Amino acid sequence: MNKVILMGRLTADPEFRQTTGGTPCCRFRIAIDRPKAKDAQQAETDFINVVAWRARAELVSRYFSKGSRILVEGAMRNNDYTDNNGTKHYGIEVLAENVEFCESKQQDSGAQAAPAEQYGQPPVYNPGYPPPPAPQQYQQPYPPQQYQQAPPPQFGAVPAPNGNPYHPN
Repeated sequence: MNKVILMGRLTADPEFRQTTGGTPCCRFRIAIDRPKAKDAQQAETDFINVVAWRARAELVSRYFSKGSRILVEGAMRNNDYTDNNGTKHYGIEVLAENVEFCESKQQDSGAQAAPAEQYGQPPVYNPGYPPPPAPQQYQQPYPPQQYQQAPPPQFGAVPAPNGNPYHPN
């Protein structure tokens, strides 16, 4: 099983690109603090490279920026290659299968807004990307029609051949 769950902060703004075929790709790096050792003055930090594709790439590039806290679920991938000089390079990255929002750095530092103010504010978008279209009000596709009520059935008006007015066989 190859499953990774990481929570950390972006070390820089995500790098959004598209392949020549138009597939969105986003690379970013997250900083994750290790638990502090008993005798250590300061906790150590790990820096993990993450790559997201398609819709997840667009989501990360639009709504996350440097310092944003993010939760990443995914799988570890080898990123080994040999350069033009024949030198072998080894690397590991996480292929993001799911990303989730966590609190922002501003909220984590103690500056908290009232919930009503948070939800009443318009969302902030990364520069270079247009905001999503405004929601449209629902309109009925067809005008309401007036239906006439069918007359109630009149059993017994025409006798059935078998003598049962409720079953016409």
